[in-house]
Amino acid sequence: MIAEFRLPDLGEGLTEAEVVQWLVAPGDAVALNQTLAEVETAKAVVELPSPYAGTVSALHAEAGETVAVGAPLIEFDVVGEEPSTTDAPAQDKPQEKAQPNLVGYGAAPSSSGRPARRTRRASAVSVSADTAVLEAAPHDASPRATTEQVLERPRSTPPVRAHAKRLGIDLVLVAAEVGDRVITRRDVDVYAERVGAATAVETPAAEAIGFAAPRSVGSFTDAERETRIPIRGVRKHTAAAMVQSAFTAPHVTVFHTVDVTATMDLLASLREDRSLSGHRIGPLAIIAKAVCLALGRTPGLNSSWDEAAAEIVQHHFVDLGIAAATERGLIVPNIRDAERLTLVELADALRSLAETARAGKTSPAELAGGTFSISNIGVFGVDAGTPILPPGQSGILAVGAVRRQPWEYRGEIALRQMMTLSLSFDHRLVDGAEGARFLKDVADILEEPGRAMLLS
Repeated sequence: MIAEFRLPDLGEGLTEAEVVQWLVAPGDAVALNQTLAEVETAKAVVELPSPYAGTVSALHAEAGETVAVGAPLIEFDVVGEEPSTTDAPAQDKPQEKAQPNLVGYGAAPSSSGRPARRTRRASAVSVSADTAVLEAAPHDASPRATTEQVLERPRSTPPVRAHAKRLGIDLVLVAAEVGDRVITRRDVDVYAERVGAATAVETPAAEAIGFAAPRSVGSFTDAERETRIPIRGVRKHTAAAMVQSAFTAPHVTVFHTVDVTATMDLLASLREDRSLSGHRIGPLAIIAKAVCLALGRTPGLNSSWDEAAAEIVQHHFVDLGIAAATERGLIVPNIRDAERLTLVELADALRSLAETARAGKTSPAELAGGTFSISNIGVFGVDAGTPILPPGQSGILAVGAVRRQPWEYRGEIALRQMMTLSLSFDHRLVDGAEGARFLKDVADILEEPGRAMLLS
């Protein structure tokens, strides 16, 4: 006889699976429990054993094809079994031999794709109860039962039945909506959401003491449960760029904690200089200057990888990107030829860049290019992180918050102002030693700003 094997339920809530590969072909003889194919669900790759011993007569899906649960998967010519053609009563028919099957696979091997279910004749009591439920439900929920109807147990798994029981949902009503298939947890939740508002019951006692009655599971609308924001504009571009960078460039991140007390003292003295009163020179300006100086000693961190030309492009200029958080999302505008600017000019450029970004007036030209970037995560009170490289760049430096903490200084423990630097770089372009040397150069300038004279 020809026996059909349908894709079984491989797990609660899974409605389909992809055929990874067939391990048999039409004409092959297979033994009971022999592996037929590998299929992949959202959770795992599963081997399907054969519920029959016989010959494969047809495959209903190709490798790479997605098959719905319950759809025909493979046909067998089962040896030694013939379909019964008699119309004898069911109790006179010989009982078919049960075939082994995996737990949760639903249909028995020799059935027509549905598991054997016992029927139950509704008693007068049970029918009256069911009728009351049906009358309370929306009119299109289910046909009304009568005392002469034979009710079939809805098809579902034990976890789904327990879930429905917790919500007070009758699976008979759910089955009337989903049709002749296995009821999933999702089906129960959808039904509960649709009828929950009508079945929610107010609690007078709760109202009497000033508390709102607890809301039923189905009484929440989709808008109350979640907010959906279209992916577009800056967010869409940023997401695409970060995914491209993360899966293209092999990232390495190194950290270094720096004593920046001398830098903070320098900034305090600059603020007292009347000739600089029109300029705002902050820690980021000194860090930007230190980065530009250090890049001159480590050209790999100011380079880009040209995959098409199979070349490494070393830049002899620094277009310094500054990550800016705006209401529209994260953007990284650039300071052109930053290596040519003085400390005061860098401070002015940073101020202008920030004001333009906050106003949402940053032009596309200012966002294009860039050879190295700085992300000031310290303004959010964060100490360190692992920043992702902007596409096309080989390095990005994250600057942490400045914190006063005990530190060894000249052989004693003293309160010092400390900062953590986090450098991510493209390991195709930058070796570990080169990345460490760059980070040490930046740290040396921040620890002793006079060392900048040695790198100019």
